[in-house]
Amino acid sequence: MRVWDNYITSDVREMYQHYHSEPKIGVKPCLLLIDLYNLSYKGGDLPVSEVIKTNPSGCGEHAHKAIKPTQTLISLFRELQLPIIFTTRDWQAHSSGTHSTQRQRKNISESDYEIYPELNCLPSDTLIRKSRASVFFRTELDQVIEEMGIDSIVLGGESTSGCVRASVVDAYSRGLPPVLVQECVFDRNPISHAINLFDMHHKYGHVISVREVTELLKSRTREQ
Repeated sequence: MRVWDNYITSDVREMYQHYHSEPKIGVKPCLLLIDLYNLSYKGGDLPVSEVIKTNPSGCGEHAHKAIKPTQTLISLFRELQLPIIFTTRDWQAHSSGTHSTQRQRKNISESDYEIYPELNCLPSDTLIRKSRASVFFRTELDQVIEEMGIDSIVLGGESTSGCVRASVVDAYSRGLPPVLVQECVFDRNPISHAINLFDMHHKYGHVISVREVTELLKSRTREQ
């Protein structure tokens, strides 16, 4: 079952039939994990309506539900010796008032933008610090992609309707249509999450499961 099935009507499904294509992973994919920093998990594994009373940036239960599948995805890329790229906010940009969205922020410290420990960002991974929604905006990511010979992107992180979407559109614009892993992307708003995944799946990339991306990556390895 697709996460958007409860929201998309039959006439809209028909409208999007012309966008059908198959997900493709190239010879040198990377795993791009958007903004999996402490702030997203702060407040605990609770409904977002509770978490945002003290942490407007928290994704509550949605963030915590995505931890285990994201760990599985990270382990897969480590096993296959493929590059992993984490992104986080640039603290200097935050401090100067440059933000990804117009959301209110409360009592944020630099440590809030460190990668959440359970996701185990290693020194051998790449960490990109960004000032706006898209990880491609005025960062070194284009250079990293060129130097590593990356030809495709598997993507997880948050938020689906914000930084994930902005990065997906920019990736597609660079000829790198991304594969989004459904269990590994999340948003505070489940409706925005579902609708944006539906839209990105048809226009800019593909939304598939952890199981499907595992099969694609391992079949790619067998073919080499």
